[in-house]
Amino acid sequence: MTRTVPIRRSALLAASAMTLAVPAQAADDTERDYLPADIIVTADRESYVANDGTSATKTPTALINVPQAVSVLTADQLEDQGVTQLNNALRFVPGVSLESGEGHRDEVFIRGQETTADFYLDGLRDDAQYYRSLYNVDHVEVLKGANALIFGRGAGGGAINRVSKTARTSGTFVNGAASADTFGAFALSGDVNTTLSENVAFRLNGTYEEFDNHRDFYEGRFIGFNPTLTADLSPNTRLIASYTYDDDQRVTDRGVPSLDGLPLMGYDKTFFGDPDYNFSDVKVHVARARVEHDIFDLLTFNASLQYANYDKFYANLVPGGGTTATTATLSGYESGTKRENLIGQANFIGTFETAGVGHTLLVGTEFTTSDTDSIRNRARFNNDADTSVTVDLADVITPPAFTLEPQRASTSDLRTFSFYVQEQMDFGIVQLVGGVRYDEFDLTSTDLVANFDGARIDKKWSPRLGLIIKPQEDISLYASFAESFLPQSGDQFTVLSQLTESLEPEQFTNYEAGLKWAIERELLLTAAAFKLERSNSRSVDPDTDLTTLVGESTTKGFEIGLTGEVVPNLNVSLGYAYLDAEITDSADPATIGMPLQQVPESHFTAWARYDVNDRLGFGAGVIRQTSQFASTSASAVTLPGYTRVDLAVYYDVSENVALQLNVENLFDEDYYPSAHGNNNIQPAEPLNASLSARVRF
Repeated sequence: MTRTVPIRRSALLAASAMTLAVPAQAADDTERDYLPADIIVTADRESYVANDGTSATKTPTALINVPQAVSVLTADQLEDQGVTQLNNALRFVPGVSLESGEGHRDEVFIRGQETTADFYLDGLRDDAQYYRSLYNVDHVEVLKGANALIFGRGAGGGAINRVSKTARTSGTFVNGAASADTFGAFALSGDVNTTLSENVAFRLNGTYEEFDNHRDFYEGRFIGFNPTLTADLSPNTRLIASYTYDDDQRVTDRGVPSLDGLPLMGYDKTFFGDPDYNFSDVKVHVARARVEHDIFDLLTFNASLQYANYDKFYANLVPGGGTTATTATLSGYESGTKRENLIGQANFIGTFETAGVGHTLLVGTEFTTSDTDSIRNRARFNNDADTSVTVDLADVITPPAFTLEPQRASTSDLRTFSFYVQEQMDFGIVQLVGGVRYDEFDLTSTDLVANFDGARIDKKWSPRLGLIIKPQEDISLYASFAESFLPQSGDQFTVLSQLTESLEPEQFTNYEAGLKWAIERELLLTAAAFKLERSNSRSVDPDTDLTTLVGESTTKGFEIGLTGEVVPNLNVSLGYAYLDAEITDSADPATIGMPLQQVPESHFTAWARYDVNDRLGFGAGVIRQTSQFASTSASAVTLPGYTRVDLAVYYDVSENVALQLNVENLFDEDYYPSAHGNNNIQPAEPLNASLSARVRF
């Protein structure tokens, strides 16, 4: 379906110019010769289907030839849903559930594995704890299953990669958008691309948002701007440089407590905190440069360097356990983290043929340095006698006075070095993907309160193997095996204790078999069955109180998805995931067989847009999620299942102006989509409508 109105953003493959390993000259091509013609997305085409599997292999690979489940939220889908924050976009990815990140941050479960650090920007790690905006993002990729060869440590359940908007040398354009909703929240954004010369382009994205919702006292604002520069230094060499500044300030809202094994009902608007104290302030600077060079026809090279500075502080009173029909319990603390990351990555990609067998060989290396300083101060009540306080339940909670005492303080210094080799062999009907990565992980830290200096070095090999059978060009049947690991210091690596200094890393092993079928030029069906094993987890023996590494858990399941144009003018993104996730071994026999936290057994998502004509279109979405447990404790709280229905209307006033109405939670359902433990449970927003206007020149 070729659109005649240019207001729609196309799903250009050119937006992937900064992903991982794309040849320099391909950055502005609307079609790439390595992608099968049957699934090419052309310019000025609205589409929910994606084709580029570069992020999953670091090589130019069609998504249909990647032996791994990948969900992609395209530019058009993100725009049609009217989302501006990453966490809201991920609600429509089956198999991904949201955590109410402590102190406000992106935190997710992918195939049952919790992470605050497996976030990437153009293939480079973006691991600090903060909320990520989408104002400068073209599309979002969710790569599922352990795969350390591509991403290094972590990524036990998968990884989330945001692909940036980059400057394009193909022309000049100006985009602008404004939106406001029924709660009073609004957003303004701009996107300007201009050519400075035939071979140099500059692009600037910026946004200003103000937050509001149904919760008492909640408010905030976000400022972001992102200049990028693209320069074709020669016919074979391209430079891409960018800088991002994000400034996020908002009230820290930790939700509601639980009562009798369920979220506390009747207090969905009540703020269990102190509006004068609960506050979060995050400032993020990310500067990066990437060089892409075609050495000759069969060999390309790319190198990236990224510097990131994260400065986060938040303070909060939070609801705790012990809630009754008339009282609630509050505790409190404040936390500050400063982190500096430096990441360098280089890749050589060779494509050649021997004896009729096609080869794509990747050889790469990566280093990181990460320095983190963190503090935490605890609130004390009742003249410093207690670390928690009981207050009367009411529509407006009145916290008592409190003081603060130092609780934790640490510094850490992380150094990593990696190299990896991957070979993709094409025999025609059969393709093989195999490789291995070596990681050397060197962490030193100082616990300034306990006065303990910790140090640990881990050296790990992580393999990957995939078999792809292609009975015809538009069908792939695959099976894969991959591993990943996570040091016992956790995914943020802020401090080592005497215990974690002595323990071997956790291990993740993913077995997967699947199908990818390009039914039509613009319609892709995917299916996968998998088993993900997590082992070497810490487990405490209840009789001896000793920590051992016998902990194991398993997530088994399957997922199916359909994206693209099912009939003329109707684009869909449909997905279903079934997850059976439980603890399979533990030093505490009572926990064996317990479900993993915040993993719904069934998760169905659907979004569709139908264009009546070139001016008028309608959209609709459904999220259906079964119940889940807020934690893995014996007294785990149940978050009931729910169904949410959204609607949208699109109207192009002219070739340059478009209006859009999005209605979320059409039937005003009360539900609780996420939690942080048993007593920080987030009530969902009720019925809410937002009106947007977009211009393009």
